[in-house]
Amino acid sequence: MNKKVELLSPAGDFDSLKAAVQNGADAVYLGVSSFNARSSAQNFTMEELKKAIEYAHIRNVKIHLALNTLIKNDEFEDALFIAKKAYEYGVDAIIVQDLGLAVTLIRTFPKLPIHASTQVTTNNLNGVTTLQRLGFERVVLGRETSLQEIQYICRNTDLEIETFIHGAICIGYSGQCLLSSMIGARSANRGKCAGPCRLPYELLEDGKVIDNGYLLSARDLCGLKFIPSLIEAGVTSFKIEGRLKSPEYVAVVTRIYRKYIDMYYDNHHYEIDSKDIDDLLQVFNRGNFSVGHLDSEANCDLVYKEKQNNMGIYIGNVSNYNPKKGHITLNLNNSVAIGDSITFENEPTKYRISELMFQEKNIPFACNNEVITIGRMKGNIKPGDKIYKISKKTLSDSAKSTFSGKEFKKIKLSCKISIKKDKPITLSIIPNKNYKNYENISVKLTSSIIPISAINQPLTKDRVIAQLSKTTDTPYEFEKITVDSDDNLYIPKFSELNLLRREALQKLEFLVTRKFTRAEVSVHTKTFTDKVHSKPKISLFLADIKQDYDYSKLEDVDRLYIPLMLFNNPQNTKAIDELKAKFNIYIYLPTVITSNYSNYFNMLINNIIADCNIRGFVFSNIGDLALINRKDFANFEMIANYNLNVFNDYTLNELAKNNLCAITLSPELNKNDIQNMHSQVDKELIVYGKLKIMTAKYCLIGHANRLLPNLPK
Repeated sequence: MNKKVELLSPAGDFDSLKAAVQNGADAVYLGVSSFNARSSAQNFTMEELKKAIEYAHIRNVKIHLALNTLIKNDEFEDALFIAKKAYEYGVDAIIVQDLGLAVTLIRTFPKLPIHASTQVTTNNLNGVTTLQRLGFERVVLGRETSLQEIQYICRNTDLEIETFIHGAICIGYSGQCLLSSMIGARSANRGKCAGPCRLPYELLEDGKVIDNGYLLSARDLCGLKFIPSLIEAGVTSFKIEGRLKSPEYVAVVTRIYRKYIDMYYDNHHYEIDSKDIDDLLQVFNRGNFSVGHLDSEANCDLVYKEKQNNMGIYIGNVSNYNPKKGHITLNLNNSVAIGDSITFENEPTKYRISELMFQEKNIPFACNNEVITIGRMKGNIKPGDKIYKISKKTLSDSAKSTFSGKEFKKIKLSCKISIKKDKPITLSIIPNKNYKNYENISVKLTSSIIPISAINQPLTKDRVIAQLSKTTDTPYEFEKITVDSDDNLYIPKFSELNLLRREALQKLEFLVTRKFTRAEVSVHTKTFTDKVHSKPKISLFLADIKQDYDYSKLEDVDRLYIPLMLFNNPQNTKAIDELKAKFNIYIYLPTVITSNYSNYFNMLINNIIADCNIRGFVFSNIGDLALINRKDFANFEMIANYNLNVFNDYTLNELAKNNLCAITLSPELNKNDIQNMHSQVDKELIVYGKLKIMTAKYCLIGHANRLLPNLPK
């Protein structure tokens, strides 16, 4: 069997980091104040990052730094500095979206794993293969990738594959959504998404409203049932979404996924407990969960259009409301207790239950199917309103206890203490061999205390063991203590054993943190030069072929881009033949080509190459770079589309190494940014027309993600 799958949890602050670590995460991903895709999270200062890395490493947990936004030229030096300090502090990996930054980090820090963010939009094997060639060690697949596709990718690569297993889903492909940027100048690619997909919309057909509500708000993913299949597929890491969520959320979700991962490996009968689902729903859900895009069947439950934020758990409807007393009566559909918080469907206020009554008597809690009264409720409440339990006090308290001081994550140690007459006491500690962070680390200390002969009450081994075992407030636990002592001895200052234990454990912490810190390195930015400017060219993109349009009227077009699928329509053949006789034709490839369509895609490409006199291709995904390596593509010109999110000189010039004739800059750049871009290939800029602001797998008309054909064997 492959190495055990990693459980990767989110941390938006230090409490969330503790919650993740203490509840069983193998690794934690977090961001600092700049250049991460969750800029609205509290995030970590550089000093806190150092402490976070030390905290995690002592507890045998990895830290992945999210440096996963697009970087402008004037920001590159700052981004490199953050990466440099993280490297020196001992960070285990850096998650990157920006191609130029990623390649720079790979070359500058060759021993530091660089992970391709889900923002890179990697959904097929070609994308994974290209990123491996560039030097990435891991790819975070897009959340739109199905189990079937993941299995296919894992079978055909030895690169580490990370998949999301729980949490929020974007309706559009990550890295390909400009909705927030175009509406409110808050770029998702820059970590500032305003969440416009969580707003209400109307769906129109022929000017008539055919649907309305939160039509783009996807339910959160719950992947518990896919854990065995994904492990067997060869996935390296399971990622929990949630750097904007509370520490309680992180604690509960991490604990539950830890349980089921361990259940799989322990060969227990894999069965999901409904109580665990209830706990997951209680900490956060948007109208229950869905399986996201993992299932190969169409997901008709992907979107919940009634409400866009946390729903809690439905507990019943108001059957009677007395506004003067503030009493509501209901028949319970779920348990409630004093301290729980509830909300009503037409009232945004969150109410904490402080008065609970059954048959006019105060009670501490109530169960399903009981008719109860909740007091001290005021607001927009009326009979028939649905009531939701938005938080459960016992669950919250239990979660908080895991990150509020007590250590639950214990590193198991073996200890040997030698207590001999007229000799200094020595203490040796060896960590359990199962902890990778502690490999080849051990501690041996000698005390200044020398035992003497006992007059009465001689030292016992049990008492020594009891004294050394006092590790409650530390991340350590002795699983074996060997006492090698002479008989009839006495230690003048028995409390010195406490000091000896503390010093040994402190030295152990020092050794493990020092093991990961790295020597200071120098980083430098580059200066790029521009190609000699020629007369500007005009490229024209035809989104569709109109049968009644006379394309002979087109003039002064240097490059004509035609979408791939238009070549597959026989009705377009005549128009395309006319166009290719007059213009340089380029096939405009789709933004996303899933593994499921690889055979069909290749067949279509081969037919076009054989039958059409085309000049080249416009590619829109990092995986399409694999086309350039095909011998039958050697004579075609290649143009990088705006979907590759080219934001700086480093990305521009890295792509240029692939013998491209032009690169389209990101439409999110401003005038000054564009003027400061330098490259030896033509830079292309979109200046007019409709811009695709989202690419999605979900069909608003069909109310489901699209069905996929079978993958090749």
